[in-house]
Amino acid sequence: DTQTWWLFESGVLDLFCFVGPSPQDVLRQYHSVTGWPRMPPLAALGKHQSRWNYVDVDDVKTVDRGFDKHQIPYDFLWLDLEHTDGKRYFTWDPVHFADAGAMLDLLERSGRKLVTIIDPHLKGDNNYTIFTRMRDSGLLTRSANGSLYEGFCWPGPSYYPDFCDPAARELWASFFDPAVYPHSRRQLYTWNDMNEPSVFNGPEISMPRDNLHKCHADGYQVEHRDIHNVYGFYHHWASVQGQLKRAPDVRPFVLTRAFFAGSHRLGPVWTGDNMVSWDHLARSVPMLVSLAMCGLSLAGADVPGFMGDPDRQLFLRWHQLGIWYPFYRAHAHLTTKRREPWLFGKEATEKMRKTVMTRYQLLPMWYTLIADWVLQGSPVLRPAWYNDLGDMEAYKHADDMFF
Repeated sequence: DTQTWWLFESGVLDLFCFVGPSPQDVLRQYHSVTGWPRMPPLAALGKHQSRWNYVDVDDVKTVDRGFDKHQIPYDFLWLDLEHTDGKRYFTWDPVHFADAGAMLDLLERSGRKLVTIIDPHLKGDNNYTIFTRMRDSGLLTRSANGSLYEGFCWPGPSYYPDFCDPAARELWASFFDPAVYPHSRRQLYTWNDMNEPSVFNGPEISMPRDNLHKCHADGYQVEHRDIHNVYGFYHHWASVQGQLKRAPDVRPFVLTRAFFAGSHRLGPVWTGDNMVSWDHLARSVPMLVSLAMCGLSLAGADVPGFMGDPDRQLFLRWHQLGIWYPFYRAHAHLTTKRREPWLFGKEATEKMRKTVMTRYQLLPMWYTLIADWVLQGSPVLRPAWYNDLGDMEAYKHADDMFF
């Protein structure tokens, strides 16, 4: 006997029932409604190295050389908030990343890629072109009284594009042009964070539900409560379109924190800020399997935890698990100690090299699994019960095993 209770704040509940009968049938039916994924760049299935923050161009070069020196492969290096000019997205810090072009050239010579963070909130600064173009085009979210909505986020007083409006998405996509975003190029990829949207001084750390959006209407007639769950989806969509406009023949790569049904068509997701703990390591397994069973196969968790400092054993064990995530990224909070894979001693470095090499030796397998997901809707991670719904023992391992 199964009972469910549904609560929704506004609008009409559209309920789709996929009757299977097999899990594979259910997922194929789900994708027939929500759309099919796109193939990511092959390199996106390799190792990603990130932290908040690599402090300047020399720091990036040192980390890049460190991987070569210790013979540990990686493909993507990530830059968080501090690479920008005062947390103005689509910019570079004029001191610490003044030589961003030379840095990108260095990475490209070795076939490596760079990812920069581009959050949705815009610093309210009349000298910030991205903000003024959005404001002057009438494409920012409004308060219930019709005035421009101002919230507080990383840059301080911030304004939020109305991504529900197709015109806002079109303008946002144009910002990826090198004429607008200095050093924007084919191999510069994107990370959309804080796009629930996060508002530090808002209710539930988000936007007031009675804020107003234009969406497809002539005026601001749609309340935020009606589109809250798709705000991040539309932000993600606009960024993907920006990469496609910039280079139509290059597969886009945009990571998002907020997602909705259909986000799998756009790019990868991750489980958000986690802690350095054995418990969070263990919880990553059912979280990622659940996402895969909901169509979001290209997903991962921050390795070896975002907040806190891992000891040597947890560091190694989490990476040994992380190479089995479809999206494998090492990431760390601003206040943590450095954790490049050669910083835990010679023996640990050798184990990390072997661990990461295992990921790369299996890239053909990962690429095949991703292609099967794209073409057939098959989940990349599968619970132990996936192929035999009658195996009662398999259900006991839903949280600690996957294929």
